[in-house]
Amino acid sequence: MVINIVMAVIAYLIGSINFSVIFSKKMAGFDVREKGSGNAGTTNMLRSVGKKAALITLICDILKGVIAILVAMAIGNVSGIENKALLVQIAGIAVVLGHTFPIFFGFKGGKGVATSLGILLMTNWQIGLICLVFALVLMALTQMVSLGSCAAAVLYPVLTLFIRDNFIVSEGSGYFIYSIILAVIVLYNHRSNIQRMLNGTENKISLKKT
Repeated sequence: MVINIVMAVIAYLIGSINFSVIFSKKMAGFDVREKGSGNAGTTNMLRSVGKKAALITLICDILKGVIAILVAMAIGNVSGIENKALLVQIAGIAVVLGHTFPIFFGFKGGKGVATSLGILLMTNWQIGLICLVFALVLMALTQMVSLGSCAAAVLYPVLTLFIRDNFIVSEGSGYFIYSIILAVIVLYNHRSNIQRMLNGTENKISLKKT
């Protein structure tokens, strides 16, 4: 129990390092949350600061998920805990919550998509790649990042029902429940985007115009 709590705190703190806020202030002199959609994420960085800042933010946010899972595995190996799968799942959920509600930045963060991608790729690279390609195709076809992100979030739990190999920790259970929790967090963070998509007013994005 203590190890799980420690892991949750560590992962949450990792997630709370909001690179979009840090980089927007460093590179553009303003808090990205004060511009555009007000979201502290890659898409708003692209619109408000530029391609370079958005790319750096994307990479760093993905790495937060990767690092959280690596830390979970390291703690699991050192402690000898039996259910490493649960430790990995706690790390994944906590790091996304940290990204969404960062303690260092007034609990106002991003939507957790890039960080979730890092988690997915580490937890099960096969599922992660399928979700990534699926999201990119939808984004390219519709020019809506939110649609690709939400669709991939829904696809994730479905894939866990059919793909049982390539998990970073095979023993233990709960990956389906874990995937649902992550999907719900991402969808909740996109609730305003979902409403705009239903109304036909969602913003579109084009790299050519940036």
